[in-house]
Amino acid sequence: MILINRLFLLLFAFSLFVLPSEAQEQRFTISGRVTDASSGEDLIGAGVMVKGTRLGTVTNAYGHYALPLPTGEYTLVFSYLGYETKEVEILLGEDQRLTVRLTPGVNQLSEVVVSAEGQNAHVSKVEMSTERLTVKEIKRIPALMGEIDVIKAIQLLPGVQAAAEGTSGFSVRGGGHDQNLILLDEATVYNASHLMGFFSVFNNDAIKDVTLYKGDIPASFGGRLSSLLDIRSKEGNTQRFAATGGIGLISSRLTLEGPVVNENASFLVSARRTYADLFLKLSNNEDLRKSSLYFYDMNAKLNYRIDDNNRIFLSGYLGKDHFGNEFAGMDFANKTLTARWNHLFSPRLFSNFSLLASVYDYAMLMDIDTQINQEWKSQMQDWGLKADFAYQLHTNHQLKFGYNLLYHNFMPGEGGGMTEESIIARFGMPREYALEHGLYLSAESTIADHLKLKYGLRYSLFQNIANGEELDWLTDYKVAYSKTYDRGTFYHNQGHLEPRLGVAYLFNDEHSVKASYSRTVQYIQLASNSTAGSPLDIWFQTSHNIRPQICDQWALGYFRNFMGNQYEASAELYYKNLRQVIDFKDHAQLIANENLEQEVRFGRGYAAGLELMVRKNEGPLTGWVSYTLSKSRRQISDINDGLWYRSPYDKPHTVSVVASYELSPKWNISANWVYASGTPVTYPTGRFQIEGTYIPIYSGRNEYRYPDYHRMDLSATWQLSKPGARLRHELNISLYNAYGRKNAWAIRFRQDAERPDMTYAEMIYLFSVVPSITWNFTF
Repeated sequence: MILINRLFLLLFAFSLFVLPSEAQEQRFTISGRVTDASSGEDLIGAGVMVKGTRLGTVTNAYGHYALPLPTGEYTLVFSYLGYETKEVEILLGEDQRLTVRLTPGVNQLSEVVVSAEGQNAHVSKVEMSTERLTVKEIKRIPALMGEIDVIKAIQLLPGVQAAAEGTSGFSVRGGGHDQNLILLDEATVYNASHLMGFFSVFNNDAIKDVTLYKGDIPASFGGRLSSLLDIRSKEGNTQRFAATGGIGLISSRLTLEGPVVNENASFLVSARRTYADLFLKLSNNEDLRKSSLYFYDMNAKLNYRIDDNNRIFLSGYLGKDHFGNEFAGMDFANKTLTARWNHLFSPRLFSNFSLLASVYDYAMLMDIDTQINQEWKSQMQDWGLKADFAYQLHTNHQLKFGYNLLYHNFMPGEGGGMTEESIIARFGMPREYALEHGLYLSAESTIADHLKLKYGLRYSLFQNIANGEELDWLTDYKVAYSKTYDRGTFYHNQGHLEPRLGVAYLFNDEHSVKASYSRTVQYIQLASNSTAGSPLDIWFQTSHNIRPQICDQWALGYFRNFMGNQYEASAELYYKNLRQVIDFKDHAQLIANENLEQEVRFGRGYAAGLELMVRKNEGPLTGWVSYTLSKSRRQISDINDGLWYRSPYDKPHTVSVVASYELSPKWNISANWVYASGTPVTYPTGRFQIEGTYIPIYSGRNEYRYPDYHRMDLSATWQLSKPGARLRHELNISLYNAYGRKNAWAIRFRQDAERPDMTYAEMIYLFSVVPSITWNFTF
């Protein structure tokens, strides 16, 4: 570890002096923003290049760029895939500001946009193990019940697997669904699901940019082992008032946006709701008429440009699900709030300061009468602040540094009777409080025309805060002694260094090799009986008894472009070494368990794989084909007799085929086909009887698998409006699981009624063919 730390200090020192000749030249900085000419939206990752050279940069998450150059005349080329390229001639003799508006291309439907940093960014950028999706691409993927879904689109990427049929949980490179950090405008989203996972909480009409880091996670982020899903919402149209929406079979949505103060401020409000509960009212069944089933969510955002150096944003999300009848019900909800301030200290020094809030809670209740009633509720709160800085040291050298802080306030669970007459006693798990710090420094440099480096170091610190109650200290998972700390005192600290390193060697503009290494640490853990996740999952904190999970990931990749970037190909190898990996002992009780820490077991694990992908970006036919070969194993002393066993997310083979074909300006058809090895599962292999009760005997942990999974989805989109019309509208018809494959959602074991000593397996599946029709509009 000491050797690694010294190596990174040497790299940073080297980076400050790697281009001494540049420091001797008189340089000025051209800086500004790149925006969409039609809406004023900032374009993330737009290319800014000096024509005829390899000098250039890309815009950041707020559309800002800075490019130091020697005094002289230049032609700058601004580009973004799906937009018309623009060239601007400048005479640089002093620092200058230049905001450039790019016009959307005439024919955008024939493009699949994942990497937007320019024509050869797939090859030339040092970043790897990263996928970027845009709204246009997500919109063309056939959707379950017509509801366009970011998470379902991500599940079609190499290295990403759906946790279960129809759910919004996902696994990245063999990691659990709890090991994915999901951010909406920098605020954490703990449960990204609606309707028990059938839909995600993200309304596609309110989203601008989606980036998934499967590895090589930037040093500015931390807290999860496997991946980062960074979702940015739209800022709101600064040019004109606009409305977007859709009406489907089970839900409708509407988004309104427009300017507030000329072009300096804008707003966005987006809402959607299901109306399944309205159909229940029409049922002939009285129980169904008294039932309710719905979700709703709302996104809102304001942004205001104070002057050329200052800009503020305020965004929020509110979503809720409700299921219930006259005797029982369940509610769960997400709330996030983000306030941000962009400030330019100088043309080269960009900063962003953020205040963040995230709340997730759920409640279940049963109310039969005054004596038989109970409730169960849980809540997670995060309150945070961030300060991020980016300094353009030289033309091809950028430093990033910052600090972030999260205050965690978790109520894992409490419940019991709701009235004094209830026969059910009250119980609960103690509240947990903690501070999570992150301090980072990173740099990206072009050492030579063909060699690029990216390196960083993050220091994370987790501090547990006492709640004033007695705490048990465990030895060998049993209580050794107890101790009480004053409320509000820090009683346990854990800190870790998390280095990041990436390198890219460009053979030419068409192919390159890249390698990366990263260490990530996760201090927040999840107790779940499901690989797919559910609203009842319990989040709990690292403490004196629970150690953080640590992952070291290495990756090596080859990247190639063909025919002027019409085709892209990539191959990535990865290996993840997991330490202090968490699993739960056999027959663990996770819900309403005040001694949850005694159910946890620690060990080691690994995940390795090969990801192959070929993509077609241009022409009437666009899409991709991907294949992932992977293996994920764990070894924990008290589980499976201490032998290695499959992780719950071990699926050796996955295949995705995604295609979109533009038949004419009026018609577009899309299809995707997915295949995956069956999910590992533990089956009962026998049973014995004690005093008339049958006790099951189980196989080794995850020894068996569900049947292999495969599914095809189809959709057709008919453009109803004429070119140039103010109202643009379309009709989308989709078939989910078009050939009616019965994919296992669960397998249930039942006792044979005629032969009580025998049991049989019964497969439960969710969907056959699911048709849908949706009318979408924009004006």
